Amino acid sequence: MHDFAFVFAGFAVGLIVGLTGVGGGSLMTPVLIFFFGVKPHLAIGTDLLFAAFTKMGGTVSMARQRLVPWRVVGLLCAGSIPAALAALWLLHRMGPATAQAQHLMTSTLGIALLLTAAATAYKVLVFSAQRQAAELAARRANAANAAEPRHWSLPVLLGAVIGTLVTFTSVGAGAIGVTVLLLVFPHLPLPRIIAADIAYAVPLTLVAGLGHASLGSVDWPLLAQLLAGSLPGIWLGSRLVSRTPERLIRSALSVLLAWAGAKLVLI
Repeated sequence: MHDFAFVFAGFAVGLIVGLTGVGGGSLMTPVLIFFFGVKPHLAIGTDLLFAAFTKMGGTVSMARQRLVPWRVVGLLCAGSIPAALAALWLLHRMGPATAQAQHLMTSTLGIALLLTAAATAYKVLVFSAQRQAAELAARRANAANAAEPRHWSLPVLLGAVIGTLVTFTSVGAGAIGVTVLLLVFPHLPLPRIIAADIAYAVPLTLVAGLGHASLGSVDWPLLAQLLAGSLPGIWLGSRLVSRTPERLIRSALSVLLAWAGAKLVLI
């Protein structure tokens, strides 16, 4: 029965990711902790590899469509990968299952969920369908400089912040990453922003996930069950996306994430 519940949880999260692009780490990790009683370090480590495998397919698909701005991905990885390695070194020194490490990961996870809730709400309130169309036209008009950041150091520094958050919590590469890209690369078309967010998350979550695996913080049978549900869920969600009220779903998600984040911070 528990095995089926994990598969169903993977399917539900995959469906939401397919519908909205939000919810991978920000939903799966709280679900594993609150509903299944999985220890935070195991939930985070398992979810990192869950995110890496689920986003690989999306990256390949978007690369074939020539949507991935690889220079942007490189700048983000220049900050996020070293930060992830530094965070893994700190976890190795502390021991991932110690009370101190558990408290650090739980508190940081709560903060990351609150930031994700704010980023999700921001996109709901600011980037309506009309606003997205207008910004997309403006960005296409400036295609020559689309991959140029406001300053070269911004994506590296913000990538380092996201890399640290992702390694400690498995949360941050989705909604927070998209919001950062919208602010740092104002001329980049929205489809390419989403493609960059998905593409740079693959090496980041893979490095962080394998690092957690080396610390014994990955439940491999659980990972297989989650993937068995999430892959068909993402497939279905991506085909229903045009028929669902995305703003309503994102609004509900932001409230749910804010509740989960506040609960973790207060533990």
